[in-house]
Amino acid sequence: MSPAAIPPIPLARHDADFDGFAQALGASFERFGFAVIEGHGLPQPLLDAALADAKAFFALPDAVKRRYLIAGGAGQRGYTPFRVETAKDAEHPDLKEFWHVGRDLPGGHPLRGLIAPNVWPAEVPGFRASVGGLYAAMDALGLKLLAGIARRLGLAADVFVPAVRDGDSVLRLLHYPPVQGTPPAVRAAAHEDINAITLLLGAEEAGLELLDRDGRWLAINPPPGSLVVNIGDMLQRATNHRLPSTTHRVVNPAPGRAGVSRYSMPFFLHFAPDYLIRTLPGCADQAHPDRYPEPITARAYLEQRLRELRLTA
Repeated sequence: MSPAAIPPIPLARHDADFDGFAQALGASFERFGFAVIEGHGLPQPLLDAALADAKAFFALPDAVKRRYLIAGGAGQRGYTPFRVETAKDAEHPDLKEFWHVGRDLPGGHPLRGLIAPNVWPAEVPGFRASVGGLYAAMDALGLKLLAGIARRLGLAADVFVPAVRDGDSVLRLLHYPPVQGTPPAVRAAAHEDINAITLLLGAEEAGLELLDRDGRWLAINPPPGSLVVNIGDMLQRATNHRLPSTTHRVVNPAPGRAGVSRYSMPFFLHFAPDYLIRTLPGCADQAHPDRYPEPITARAYLEQRLRELRLTA
């Protein structure tokens, strides 16, 4: 297995050399669909608290965790049990369980009917503060990365701000339990992300791989304290595939690590449900015809993909 030669990009360049940051970020996405952000600036005490509270929740008895399984919610809030989510076209469900936290909208907000309210586990007292705080921090960091992407595309740096201001973004707390024997499934089968961009904490633990353009699987092993970011299908569509949504997976551990749980915390940055995904200016021309002449709302696109994941009928 070859490591992915993705050069880390210091987040400090965002303020010191924004154009250089934008070009490096965009070049990494155009080549791999992924980027590695060094020095992400997220407060370590907040990360430690959120991870500790996630571990505390997943250690609860199964019957207790299932109290937070929301019927008809398509897994978008609260708890999704082990071996439920199945990658598109995969034969077996993934070897994982997870919790979703989304955006809290004020009463009377016009999107309240489209963005579900959060639920919080009473058994873990600090969960709402730590996980909710991490959601807010990742949301703000996502805006910085989108600004760099916009500049690389030749657009105004703030062009995505209205699109994600009320975005249906989701923070996922992931637990991959120890692997027993040699199951036919893997921790996360090959898939692409649905959203605009994904910000991933926890990729230092081996297992994450991307499918390179030559058909090889490349292992992603970022430096400690780094953030792995990838393009999702929504932004791939909006950029007419100038920025690719790359297939990736989480493989089962080597025998020496099979008895160890794996935890990660991806933040799926979404557009607002009513945002109309259409090809961005400058992303289609005679040499690159528009693949998507018909726009689609972010909510309609999400619902289509959730059906493919067997999370909704």
